[in-house]
Amino acid sequence: MLSAHARYICHRPKPECLGGQFLIKLCTGYAKPMVVCQGFYCIFSGHSVKQSAMQKHWLELSVSIPAALTDLAADALCAGDCLGVNVEERVLDTFVLPDPEADAPDIYCVRLYYPAVDDPLALCHQVQAELAALPALVPGWEPDMPVVSTVAQQDWAEGWKQHFSASRFGRRLIVKPTWEELPVAADDVVVSLDPGMAFGTGSHETTRLCLQALAELYDAAPRARLLDVGTGSGILAIAAVRLGATTVVANDIDPEACVVARENAGLNGVADQIDITDAPLEALTGTYDVVIANILAEENVRLAPHLLAHLAPGGSLLLSGILREKEGLVRDGFAPLALTGPEVHYDAEWCCLHYRRPA
Repeated sequence: MLSAHARYICHRPKPECLGGQFLIKLCTGYAKPMVVCQGFYCIFSGHSVKQSAMQKHWLELSVSIPAALTDLAADALCAGDCLGVNVEERVLDTFVLPDPEADAPDIYCVRLYYPAVDDPLALCHQVQAELAALPALVPGWEPDMPVVSTVAQQDWAEGWKQHFSASRFGRRLIVKPTWEELPVAADDVVVSLDPGMAFGTGSHETTRLCLQALAELYDAAPRARLLDVGTGSGILAIAAVRLGATTVVANDIDPEACVVARENAGLNGVADQIDITDAPLEALTGTYDVVIANILAEENVRLAPHLLAHLAPGGSLLLSGILREKEGLVRDGFAPLALTGPEVHYDAEWCCLHYRRPA
């Protein structure tokens, strides 16, 4: 159990976490504090999970605080009745590393969470006074009156699910969340997914691009062997089995992602048909009819020789996790290799490159 005033910093955010995948663990009793994902960094300080989880409703007080005072404010307020402090950071994408030279904001929007009280206005005055009593690290700064709103427990546990709904790819592949029921045709294949904390629900552009390319490949012809590099939630590996692959290996260097992928494979009844491993690509053996890598553009380039080494003659190599502006980088990195293509498909600011190895 976390101690009071615990702080959790998320170093592996996902574009689709939307806060709920962390917060749902609060409401089901897991030993993690309330966290709202804001992009590259997620910070939430607060009381123990057990104490917070007992709350049916919270008051959310929003106030602007200078960057130099955010830590002091979090510590001071959480020493009292505050259940948590959310510090809103820069919103960046999972696939784009932050610029260390970029200027940090001078002011942060800070959200404070309190048990529901009869007089919220009095609480706002109290918080304003506590902020005013902080050390004068920013001359001339005076705290504004916080803006208050009510947050229900269901907002945390369920609200993020509205962003993940069923999608169709190609002629017959359907990806849907575990909680959604829908009619399917006789030849449809369905992947049911509970993404947990691993990347990949099919709603992010990179995953959609991969699923569409994969579905079209298997709609055109059967392919027995597939390697999924950076499997995340396991969505691509599971889809491959559903589409007809008989030998599937899925690797991810994040052990937590492998745990989620195994759970999702079991949920879909294909756990014994996918070899899920946290071994690095360089340590794997064998060749495959399809190799798919939905990872950073730079990592695709770094791993290019190893990806080629695992691609069988006549096989397809699908690369994604690539911003349009990084397409040239990937093309240049793969140009020396004995591959044809690529065919390129785009979705918003992302692209997927499809190479083939001559037979």
